[in-house]
Formats: sequence, C-alpha cells, structure tokens
Amino acid sequence: MPHRRILSLWFPRLGAERILRAERGGIAGPLAVAEEVSNTQVISALNLAASAEGLQAGQPLRDAHAMCAGLVVRPRNRAAEAAFLAALRRWAGKFSPWVAEAGEDGLTIDLTGCAHLFGSEAALMETVGQDCAEMGLSVRMGLADTLGAAWALARYAGEEAAPERSGDAIDQEARATRARAQKRQSVKRRHWTRGGAAPQLQAVVPQLGRIAEAGQAYGALAPLPVAALRLDSAMVAQLNRLGLRRIGDLLGQPRASLARRFGQGLVLRLDQAMGSAPEPVSPARSPDHFAVRLTLPEPIGLMEDLLAGIDRMLPRLCARLEARGKGARVLRLEAHRCDQEMEAVTLGLARASRDPARIRPLLEMKLEQIDAGYGIDMLRLEVLQAEAIHARTPAGHLQASAAARARQEDGTALEDLIGRLGARLGMEAITRYHPAESHIPEKTFTVQAAAWSEPAAGDWPRPPRPRPLLLWRPELVHAPDVPQVPEQFRWRGRDWALAEAEGPERIAPEWWLEDPEWRSGVRDYWVVVTGCGTRLWLFFAHGGALSPGWFCHGSFA
Repeated sequence: MPHRRILSLWFPRLGAERILRAERGGIAGPLAVAEEVSNTQVISALNLAASAEGLQAGQPLRDAHAMCAGLVVRPRNRAAEAAFLAALRRWAGKFSPWVAEAGEDGLTIDLTGCAHLFGSEAALMETVGQDCAEMGLSVRMGLADTLGAAWALARYAGEEAAPERSGDAIDQEARATRARAQKRQSVKRRHWTRGGAAPQLQAVVPQLGRIAEAGQAYGALAPLPVAALRLDSAMVAQLNRLGLRRIGDLLGQPRASLARRFGQGLVLRLDQAMGSAPEPVSPARSPDHFAVRLTLPEPIGLMEDLLAGIDRMLPRLCARLEARGKGARVLRLEAHRCDQEMEAVTLGLARASRDPARIRPLLEMKLEQIDAGYGIDMLRLEVLQAEAIHARTPAGHLQASAAARARQEDGTALEDLIGRLGARLGMEAITRYHPAESHIPEKTFTVQAAAWSEPAAGDWPRPPRPRPLLLWRPELVHAPDVPQVPEQFRWRGRDWALAEAEGPERIAPEWWLEDPEWRSGVRDYWVVVTGCGTRLWLFFAHGGALSPGWFCHGSFA
C-alpha cells in the first residue's frame, strides 16, 4: 500500500490576483483588496507591487493610503473569491481526484499513489507551479505525510519563530542577560531594551515549496513557529510568552501536561500534524448535471418536429436520471434558432419524476410558447432541479407507511393535475389548504404551495361549533355595546332584524402572541338568523386595547 502523501496549496494573493485576471492588465500599479472589519476598512489581499511598497494584509486602509499614494483599492467580493477557488479546485483535479478546499485561500490534494504519474513529487510540484504562473497566481506549496504538516510547510516553510519580547519574557531575558554579562565580561553592556544595540535577525526568504520526505515530519516541523499548527492567535501568544516558540519545543513536552495547561485542542493539532490522529481529506463532490441535446441537420419549426425531437431526447435524459436514482423536478427546454437566438421554456413538476410518459404531455403544453423564427437547428433539454427517488419500505407507524406507499403507487393523478395546471398558470399559483393547530377561527388553516407539500392526512379536525362557509376580516356592526344580541342592527349600510340566535361561544385570544386583530379582547360568537333568512356569524368583543362592540366575522351561506 503506497504511503499517504498530502499536498497543500496556499494562494496568499488570491483576492488581488483574481481581480487582476478579471481586469486583464488594466491595473499596473499597487492593488489592495479591502473589506470592512469592525467598522474599519482593512486590507484583505495585496498584489506583489503593493507588498513591495511595504503594505501588509490586515493593515487599516487609511494607513495604506498614507504609505502608498498611488494605491488602487477594490472591495472584496467573498462570493466571487469562493467561486474562483472552486474553479481552482476543479483544475487541481488533474493531479488527483481527492481535492478539498482549505479555508478561503487554499487547497488540499491527496496525492497518494498519484505522484509517479508525473515523474516524481518534485516534478509534480514544478508542474503545479508552472500552471499557477501561467494563470497569474502566486502559490506556496507543502508536501508531507499528513494534512497538518503539509499545511504548515506551505505557509511557514523557511520561516523562523520570531522572538517574543513583551511582558514577563522581557524581564526574564533582561535579568539573564545581565547575569551573563557580569560573569563573562568586566564591562557591563546595555541591553537592547535599554538603549543598546538591537540583535540582528537574519531575513529568511520563504520558499515556494517544501517537501518533507516520508516519515520525516518531525524534522520538517520542528523549526517552524507554533502558529504553523493552525492555532488561534491567543494560544500562539500564550505559548510565545512561555518561551514555546517552535513546534520542536512542544514535541518534547509531555502530552498530559500540555493538555492540562492549554487544553485538548493543542494536543489534537500536534497529533494531527505528526500523524497520530487521523485527518482525512474530504473532497467536494461535483453536483450531478443532467442534460441532453439534439443537433438537427436542417432547421425545423413545426410542432410535430419539436415533439419528435423531444421523443428522442427525453428517454435518454430519464435513463440518466434513473441511473443516478434521481427524478426531475424542474426542467428547461432550449430551442436554438438559426439567427443565433435562443428560446427557452421552464417546466415544474408537482413531484420528482423520471417517467417520460408523465413529462412529455407537460412539455407539449409549453411548446406553444416557443417562437421558431427562421427555424430551430438545435434542441437542449436540461434538468435544473433534481431530487432523489428511493424505494420506500414500511417504517414507523404502519398506517402512515401504508398511506405513503398508496400515494406513491396510486396518487399520481393529483400530481399530474397540479403539473398541468402549473404548466399553464405557474406552480406558485397552485395552492392547497392544510389544517393548523389553533383555536382562533382565522388561524385553523395554512395556505401551502401544492407542488411542494403533501395532502393533509385524514379528515380535518371538527370544530366544537359550526363554522361559517365564508370568513372575512371582522366588520363593524352598529348596535348597542351590550353583550345581549341586538334585535335590530345595521351592517354594510343596511338595517337587519333578528329572527333567531344561537350562542354564545366564547373564544379567547392567544395571550402568548401579539395579534393586532385581537386587541378587542375576548369574543362571544353568535349564529344569527336575520328576518330575510341570512345566517351571519356575529361576535361581541368585550374590549381590551380597543373598545367593546359588535362585529360580523362571516356568513353560513
């Protein structure tokens, strides 16, 4: 079994170089990409010219303008950067099928068993570097046995741990320096923090790529700073204050002591980098795409010819859907004309299907919307939205399972009707009512899209009293403000006489909700029969935030 090898790619200038590619040479000077962080414009990415001016990522934009007067600034577009990184992920698929995104500016490639196809690991990394250079991208690479080690090499290879000179560490180093000076020298030298000469730090030029040979992760990671373990900034600062600046300083410490002092997160990162803890590469799976096309030798324009083309394409498309266990929910038919114009119609289904006999009649209803013009020379049928279709087995409540199976086997007529109506009116125009758990009359049902909901199971729950056939918003009734049913009242500009009354039925508002329609308080409902035979649903509101009174809420006929 080949040894596991992981390649990490880091694009430190991804945001800026994406814009340079889009501008196609329109920006020649320093470029900075800025975003708002805590109400402050901060630089998120720089091109090479801006870095040469001394600018750094994370720097406030106002300071950058003071340092570089000719700086060109563009706002950050996270969605565009994510799409660009996804495109790079697909490009990296030429090196290995196991490619995953690492944060917002990196990729992780599992090269196990793939490097020999390019000659060697070094040759493969050289190919990656050449491809990135041709695309105008800056890249740093790291290759190791583990994901954590490769990530660390890509970002920190060639860098030394910077000394931490703050807080207690300064005092400790100052005392140690004075003690050594008294023993070794008769002349007392001044420490750099007290006016003496500062120590000379050797500048290290970072390498573009670093390969840690198989089984050599310890030696490759030991000189790197602790930030290479993917720790947060607070943890890195705490380790530096204690003098633990390099990964090698941590590798020699007992795991139990590190876990007790710094938590399990530090130990986990160490184990992942050294290969003691598993950390697999989880590649992003490309979404399924279903489409077929038919190129015609001669332009067509008759309805019969379009249907003949659909009869050729639709079975092939449904066969592909069946092979992947999917069904089409939304389809689009494109008709490309001879004059380089394109006509398209979209079809929605009430339920995902891969049956050509069900889809064809709905497409036929849409064909009249296509203008053939001077003729159509190419047809394309594409699935815009697909859903999984699985064989169902009895599970859970037996009656519910039986109902689900019956719907799948015999309930296609309703879905076909919804599909036909939706093809004419639009799927959003077809709705159905579902019962809701509420004692408020106007809240006992909900309106749902018929294409995206299941029919209500069983009968509707019966109310404690008869409910009107027509229900509207409460309308004011001119009558005395007393709970007794009025013998005479005026409603909708007309006088009404009482013939018969049944009630009252008291309904209280939902006290846990603030409903403006129920600010009049508790209601007493009456079924009122007028002298002309009209049955109305009146209620007396006892008053709350609004004054009491009589209202009409519905009619029984």
